[in-house]
Order: sequence, then structure tokens, then C-alpha cells
Amino acid sequence: MPAGNERNEKTCAQLVEAECDSTIEVLRDLWELYCEDSDAYHDEHGTNLYEYGLGFDYVPLGTFDEQDEGYFRYQISWGGPSDEFRFFTGPDFVPYRIEYWYMDWFDGARRTLRGDDLALMKGIFHWFDDMGCTRGEFDKSQEY
Repeated sequence: MPAGNERNEKTCAQLVEAECDSTIEVLRDLWELYCEDSDAYHDEHGTNLYEYGLGFDYVPLGTFDEQDEGYFRYQISWGGPSDEFRFFTGPDFVPYRIEYWYMDWFDGARRTLRGDDLALMKGIFHWFDDMGCTRGEFDKSQEY
């Protein structure tokens, strides 16, 4: 591993907690701003909730090796490293588990959300649902 690059010297398991906390902090700031003014940009983050992250989609069962259930994915960043939230729901599209994933080349780690972090991400999931994203993305995934 390259010397002097602390991020590359640590495993995803060593980084997942701090990365999750940092991403949750940004999302909490953007969510609070959105609740006050849905079109406002956050001065510090230079974005708003609509523009944050790369995408929201549904990953059906069997898309990846060793995947044992489908999930909705809110992808925050992509490449090496990448991070995302995975929302596991029943047929009613109500999340029963939400995980944060931090991944780098051939390595990855997850954290199951609890408490205030879980409540925040449930609110954001319902926001996606209210916009029709959950049904639309699920239906789109069934076309293949």
C-alpha cells in the first residue's frame, strides 16, 4: 500500500464508523435545511438534499454473488472508496433494516443503523417513497 496515505492503509472495517458518522452528519444538515426550505442550498456543503448523492435504485435479489435479499440503494459516492445506504423492506416498502456500506477495492464493511441515525434515514427513505421513487425503481428492476 502507498506510504503516507492513511486512508489506503486502513481497512474498510476500521473506517466504516467514522465514514458513516460523517455522511450521516451531512445528511442530517441537508435534511434539516430541506425541512425549513426545500429549495435552499446548504452553505457549508454547497448542495441541497435533491442534489446530494449519486442515485436511488433497487438492487434485486441475485444481482451480486452471496446476496440473499433485494434492497433499495441510496448511493452516495462511487469508485474507490464508495459508500451507500441499503434499505431492506417488506412488500409494503417499509424498511425493517437500514445499513451503511463503505467499500474500497476488494474490501467492504457495513454498519446497521440504530437510534437517531435510523430515524433520519427512515425519514429520507419515506421522502424517496413520497416522490414515487421506491415503486418506480422496484418496477424498473423487474423488467430485466
